[in-house]
Amino acid sequence: MLGKLRPNRVKHKLERGEVATVLMGEMTPDLVESFGPLGFDGIWIEGEHGPTDFADIRDLTRAADLWGMTSVARVNLNEPGVIYRTLDQGAQAICVPHVNTAEEAQAVVDASKFGPIGNRGSYTSRQGIGVDDYFATANDETMAIILIEDIIAVNNLEEILKVDHIDVFFVAPSDLAQSMGFVGQPFHPEVQETVDRAIAQIVAAGRVAGALASDSSVASYVEKGARFISNSYAPWVTSGAEGYLKTLNSAIG
Repeated sequence: MLGKLRPNRVKHKLERGEVATVLMGEMTPDLVESFGPLGFDGIWIEGEHGPTDFADIRDLTRAADLWGMTSVARVNLNEPGVIYRTLDQGAQAICVPHVNTAEEAQAVVDASKFGPIGNRGSYTSRQGIGVDDYFATANDETMAIILIEDIIAVNNLEEILKVDHIDVFFVAPSDLAQSMGFVGQPFHPEVQETVDRAIAQIVAAGRVAGALASDSSVASYVEKGARFISNSYAPWVTSGAEGYLKTLNSAIG
């Protein structure tokens, strides 16, 4: 029986003007499945810095599909073959690092969207199995996310924001700090001021801003207008483990 394409939960929440939450960190299919009941809208698949390869994406996205979570895959290159091959393996959203110009942003659109919007290679995805109108509807359920993570991108942001079909302009602080001469200092006041200024510019242009938020900063970023919110689960594991050991050691005396 032929069915409909799975809806992209994050994309549709953003289209409704809502905040979407995406959980980051090194993932396995079992971890993705265990995170499913917690209520996150999406799962981040790390293909730039992590060990994830093309063959891993299929099972990671299957686990996300079980809970209706959007699978967001960050790739390591702004290259057509890398982008559309990642989507072919089942990712519902593509995230491309170091997009510094409008031309580079347009290249992301061209590689991630089928015609008439772009020139994505004409091949189905595992998301298209059993879907009779995949090519007609895939663009509606596919997201293109770009990382604004170099000072040159911030300086070019006005032109980058004019590129259509980019769903999220994600302002990433660590590489931005390095490009500003503050290596390893993403919380430097000048870096944070630049992040805030970029988010304000994105929001003012009527586009969706993304932010990397911690427990202490998430409310602030939402107040500033960011609606694509991500965070790693690693700090929660660390704080939970430290709290447990502290309680255990107190009990031991």
